[in-house]
Amino acid sequence: MNAPSERAAGSGAPPAPRGAVLDFERARLARSLRSRSRYRYVRARVSAVAGGYEVSAPCCSRNVDPDGGVIRIARLLRTADGWQLERRDHARESWVLYALDGSLDELAAMLNSDPERIFWP
Repeated sequence: MNAPSERAAGSGAPPAPRGAVLDFERARLARSLRSRSRYRYVRARVSAVAGGYEVSAPCCSRNVDPDGGVIRIARLLRTADGWQLERRDHARESWVLYALDGSLDELAAMLNSDPERIFWP
């Protein structure tokens, strides 16, 4: 566990993990995405970003990118009390908060089920 003195000044959130922990979390998240409901035949990518992870995947439906390019799906970011899940608003090209202060597993389950098709358009 990181000492409070290692926290970023004013951020309130714990510092991002490094090395093996980062690789383990990213791999665990990528593995969990294999059980999603939508576009299971497309391999999603999980990339480390400042404060967490970003999920992207090819746009097979052509709803967002008519050429089927890789689109940004979601971000999972650390908070002081857990994680937050953001969805991509492709029309506005911005991130929108979807859920706050859950565990990484809980939020990944939300991302995987996506009954309203807000993550996997």
